[in-house]
Amino acid sequence: MNPISAPVESLEHASALPAAFYLGQASLNADLDRVIGASWQLVAHQSQLSAPGDHVVDQIGRVPVIVVRGADQQLRAMVNVCRHRAGPLALCNGKGARALHCKYHGWTYALDGRLRSAPEMQQAADFDVARIRLPQLQVAQWQGLVFVALEDDVPPLAEVYAGIAERIAPIDLNALSFHRRQSYTIDCNWKVYVDNFLEGYHLPHVHPGLSKVLDYRAYDTELYRWYSLQYSPLRDCADLYGEGEAFYYHLYPNVMLNILPGRLQTNRVVPLAANRCRVDFDFYYGAQAQSRIEADAEFSDEVQQEDIDICVAVQRGLESGQYHAGRLCPKRESGVWHFHNLLRAAYGRGDSPQAE
Repeated sequence: MNPISAPVESLEHASALPAAFYLGQASLNADLDRVIGASWQLVAHQSQLSAPGDHVVDQIGRVPVIVVRGADQQLRAMVNVCRHRAGPLALCNGKGARALHCKYHGWTYALDGRLRSAPEMQQAADFDVARIRLPQLQVAQWQGLVFVALEDDVPPLAEVYAGIAERIAPIDLNALSFHRRQSYTIDCNWKVYVDNFLEGYHLPHVHPGLSKVLDYRAYDTELYRWYSLQYSPLRDCADLYGEGEAFYYHLYPNVMLNILPGRLQTNRVVPLAANRCRVDFDFYYGAQAQSRIEADAEFSDEVQQEDIDICVAVQRGLESGQYHAGRLCPKRESGVWHFHNLLRAAYGRGDSPQAE
């Protein structure tokens, strides 16, 4: 996959997004509808959906969704909203369900989303169970990860993730197994967190420990159509990660893949409010010694707390009324520029919605 060609505003002349993009309900609504709700979203790992009836619940933008392995072994994604009066079909992840039962009034759906029964509806005129079905959504897999899209016109998932598996070889993400999830709720707009991920400019100032592991002089960024890659040789960490490179992928709009030898960490950044988000970290390992896994967890928590602290401080700066849009560093912030131009295209105009 060839690197992306430059959008209209050149990197050498680029500025960051104005503060209004990170403030207020109108900006959040635009993100939920035009960004999160209009893209592939990471919702599960295939190991969570291995047998018929296994299901995972989530929310994409404003829409509750459920992903189910059917009796025919097919994976389906559907709206998790009963066609009767909007009750949920499932409240949490589960295993081996034979059907989906609305938790409000007990309407029962088959695993493929067809309504099977509706209690006490015999007196409803022209009511035909066979005509009712849960809305179907797009679902696709890549390297064991399961994604859902609300809209039909998103680019194919294989196109979005093209070239990554080949670039990281011989690392094989399919060979890694899920180990644990760690979630953080952070008092900042979700885009503040993504912006922070997208550049190594802050490494020497915010991450003293990580700066010893990565070679800042060799740290570089590549841009592609739907993702950016930051990478660096590893150094002085043979006991933690071994020899090789660190690959930090950002997949538009809110998925990160942190890939090191024998280890994958996925991040999904979920907007909760205009000034609050949740970041879900899922850790996957190969045949790692337990001591390395424990050391990785401790190191990851340290780096994450450093990122949380600076992102919260940045959000305060954005809310201060004293910031508009600063110039970007062409050498170090091309990933931020790339992300902001994709956002501008999604919003459909260069200025943000009016903050409320």
